[in-house]
Amino acid sequence: MAKTSVACIAFYGGKILIARRNPTGQMGGRWEFPGGKVEAGEDERDAVIRELREEFGVTVSVGELIAETTFLHDGAPVALRAWRVFFPHDGTSERYALTEHTEYRWVNVSEIEDLFFVDSDMLVYPAVKSYARENGLCGQENDER
Repeated sequence: MAKTSVACIAFYGGKILIARRNPTGQMGGRWEFPGGKVEAGEDERDAVIRELREEFGVTVSVGELIAETTFLHDGAPVALRAWRVFFPHDGTSERYALTEHTEYRWVNVSEIEDLFFVDSDMLVYPAVKSYARENGLCGQENDER
């Protein structure tokens, strides 16, 4: 059975949340959608909540599944599932407590194409971009929570 990872897709004020990985490891220094591995016996939604608590210091709520794909990591298949998440705040006046990233940004969805992004996340990016467009989540000025 393939391992599963979750990508956390958050929109706020017409923008999407991305984070830059710490400089170590295979994809060190690259931008990504926050998230990580689903642990054995763990529900994917619980993994989303745990990962964002560990990596950003916030408790999020989980929405719908946006996209899914499969990729190879060190020759083994990994299922990547992108979930819509809702952060309690935008991390500007009260900063997120980062543990796995050096920085985060809220960017226009189309900006992702120009960034040095993690390969696996680029596999779900077209579906995320379509989801944002179809749901009026890109380029709006209002809070999307």
